[in-house]
Amino acid sequence: MSIPNGHPFYKMSGSGNDFIFFDARSDSGVAHALDNPDEVRRLCATGTGIGADGVVFLQGDTYQAFRIRYFNRDGSLGELCGNASLCSVRLARELGIIGDGTCHFETDAGAMVGHFRDGTPSVDLQMVHDLMPKTEFELQPGEQRIGFANTGVPHLVVLVEDISKVDVVGRGRPLRLDKRLKHGANVNFVAPAGTGPDDFVIRTYERGVEAETLACGTGSVASATLLNAWGLAGQVVRLRTKSDRTLTVTLRRKDDGHIWPTLSGEARVVYQGRTAEL
Repeated sequence: MSIPNGHPFYKMSGSGNDFIFFDARSDSGVAHALDNPDEVRRLCATGTGIGADGVVFLQGDTYQAFRIRYFNRDGSLGELCGNASLCSVRLARELGIIGDGTCHFETDAGAMVGHFRDGTPSVDLQMVHDLMPKTEFELQPGEQRIGFANTGVPHLVVLVEDISKVDVVGRGRPLRLDKRLKHGANVNFVAPAGTGPDDFVIRTYERGVEAETLACGTGSVASATLLNAWGLAGQVVRLRTKSDRTLTVTLRRKDDGHIWPTLSGEARVVYQGRTAEL
């Protein structure tokens, strides 16, 4: 049996959101070889590939500590992914690109600020915009409110009575494809966790994956922002994901009224491997 002579990768998990990371700094040919929709779909395929929600290329950058380029499982380029950003800070720390403390890195949504303290990564995301606590979407039984927020990517947030009764795909897909949304949207369903006033549970239908995922970082940020706008949560909101991990969102409101969120949560290397040459 010969050892595959492919590209080394890191399989990473951010609260159950899983990614294939390639260090394009040390493997200069990997982005050229795999940075295309067909290869991304092949790598992310469950059963025939490595299996993941997305592929991330960690690259060098002229001005920042590093840069990430993120692709959704369907091969589309993602402007931003919260959990992939958390994982990138973790991997950059593991690779010695950054140390403990604060770092700056580049994404297709712009420059980001990351932190690595006490063994835990966090990311200061960009200002939340297009915040709409009220929308024209019709409520279905068990739903209480539907709002919209753009956290670098567009999100609908549906407040429900019972998260266990939500048909995430059956309800999420039509909302994600609704023609009123110019660029589509991720769809998040949230409900009180019953453990504290700022504790909620969340389930997400994710655009680009086109299925329910175990967690969504930017969706947690959008949900926390709207829960705060609805007067249902404070400035530090904890959201328990489908994977039973908790993402924490801290909201900072500037003098101009704009909200700047920080996301923190699990990010870890699951294993290292090497792709096989086809």
